[in-house]
Amino acid sequence: MTLEISNISKSYSNGRSTEVVQALKNVSLSIPNGMYGLLGPNGAGKSTLMRILATLQEPDEGSIRLGDPSAGPVIDVLKQKDEVRQTLGYLPQEFGVYPKARAEDLLDYFAILKGITQRKARKEVVEALLRQTNLWDVRRQRLGGFSGGMRQRFGVAVALLGNPKLMIVDEPTAGLDPAERVRFLNLLSELGENSVVILSTHIVEDVSELCTRMAIINKGEILLEAEPLKAIDGLQSHIWRRIVEKSALSQLEREYRIISTKLLSGRTVVHIYSEEDPGNGFEPVAPDLEDVYFSTMAGHIGTHKPVVAL
Repeated sequence: MTLEISNISKSYSNGRSTEVVQALKNVSLSIPNGMYGLLGPNGAGKSTLMRILATLQEPDEGSIRLGDPSAGPVIDVLKQKDEVRQTLGYLPQEFGVYPKARAEDLLDYFAILKGITQRKARKEVVEALLRQTNLWDVRRQRLGGFSGGMRQRFGVAVALLGNPKLMIVDEPTAGLDPAERVRFLNLLSELGENSVVILSTHIVEDVSELCTRMAIINKGEILLEAEPLKAIDGLQSHIWRRIVEKSALSQLEREYRIISTKLLSGRTVVHIYSEEDPGNGFEPVAPDLEDVYFSTMAGHIGTHKPVVAL
């Protein structure tokens, strides 16, 4: 199963002026089975692309196809929306629930809407999904009393109805406490074995911990498409660190290509990109995916062309 996205563009009017906002610019990606991370800041175009993939929005141009030509017909995502919805699991960034409904009852209702009409089969599916998402013990609890992480896991249970071949998860860990985030990420890691799972997020750690491939998007353009480990390896010997007083930061910004700063015990940890030893107290540091992200956003690695694999 592969999702092929080719030259997708989308623009819309600002609403407050005559300005036209280009949400997506010739986005092209080839997404195989497994967990795939779409990483970018808020407003980068991630949610627009997710809504297009979920058949909720039309692009201005481009094509999207889902399937494996060697295993059967390929679905035209933009033209065969009903076929896409039959094999789609979608967890949007924000979704509503009926706060007075019990988890088991509402999931049973959604299962009926998904076409699972036989009562015994539906009962088995609902129980299996509640157990898979670790909600079985609270199945009779009203959704209004669920924590943020429990609500997200219930959203995954709904999205998993019908064994989807395409799973879209938009900003799933935003607002979760650390324990809930770990439980949720463990659940997501189990889903990519037999389907395409796209994780759209601005949280670098989510991609680092889950995804075998990723793309970085900003201002509607794909800047980098790569395997996270290879992208990190490509920065070896190029990331340097120095701990400075906050007052020294402005001078360093004039002299070096700073990619990130972070406070540490009242002082500032500065990471810079340099292909040679910058001297001046900087020491080499092993890069991580956060360095890949900030280096790409700063234009030191990656490209503005649609796809580049490292």
